[in-house]
Amino acid sequence: MKARFHLPGFSKHYEFNIIFAQMLHDCPQYFREGVEIASVYGTFPPAIWNGGRFQYGKSDKDFIKTVIKNFNDRGIPLRFTFTNPMLEKKHLSDKFCNAIMHYADNGMNEVIVASPLLEEYIRKNYPNYKITSSTCKRITDPDKLYDEISKDYHIVVIDYDLNNKFDVLEKIQDKKKCELLVNACCNPGCKRRSDHYKAIGIEQLVYAEYLKSGSKEDFDFTADPNFDKFMDQSLIECPCMSRTVFQIKDLSTHISPEAIWEKYIPMGFEQFKIEGRSIELLNLVEHYMYYMAKPELRDEARLLFLVQLVRQGIINSKF
Repeated sequence: MKARFHLPGFSKHYEFNIIFAQMLHDCPQYFREGVEIASVYGTFPPAIWNGGRFQYGKSDKDFIKTVIKNFNDRGIPLRFTFTNPMLEKKHLSDKFCNAIMHYADNGMNEVIVASPLLEEYIRKNYPNYKITSSTCKRITDPDKLYDEISKDYHIVVIDYDLNNKFDVLEKIQDKKKCELLVNACCNPGCKRRSDHYKAIGIEQLVYAEYLKSGSKEDFDFTADPNFDKFMDQSLIECPCMSRTVFQIKDLSTHISPEAIWEKYIPMGFEQFKIEGRSIELLNLVEHYMYYMAKPELRDEARLLFLVQLVRQGIINSKF
């Protein structure tokens, strides 16, 4: 029995995830049966290929190489969230994104894609990477999902509106190839989700130009002259993104840890994604404990994890 979890933020939550990986290795008695870290996903900002969640900041070569090495040395792949749906052909030659691909091109690491343009480019120029089909594609039609799963992808991330559609899930032939996003914070059936992904993609492109400009002003995406042409403020400031692990439990797309072990794993699924690249660390701690720690040892495991985070200066002891 395997429960292979894909965890958020190899860059933003770098030390956080390294500490958790070490805890999982050193103290397996705290965790549910079969828990493994299948990958840690994310991006090195300010990569313009990034999508799904906007990422601030800048990453230098030494940091990029350190992150790749420290996860890969633990047998943990990095999975790049290169799912920006707004890319054009001119963006494929981006030096920073291509440098990242070169640094991590060792046969272990993976890429999540949504844009056919970028997918074709990566398959041609970086054939060593395993390719994941992103939930950002919004494939909710069952027949289209089955067709997607039949394609040459390492993993297909199922749209979370299908999370509890068991009539659809049962008919999937290769369930081990499928990944379920268990803690989706978005409203079920959200009609603006695709627009939100587009807004984030454009924001990532605008941010890269802002950094190149050397401007001393604070970055303000809404000040871009083209902002009103393609979106409104509510797309950028969606309140759903700050939901806690306790607030998502009532959503119809929610998958509980009990359901993972009692329903989904017996069905043949083993890939589970925890989202959280942009949430606060204490909320992320709770998500990890909720999904991966044994219920009867959750409090003890949480304390141990928090102590390690405080000792390493990741969380302030005076919070």
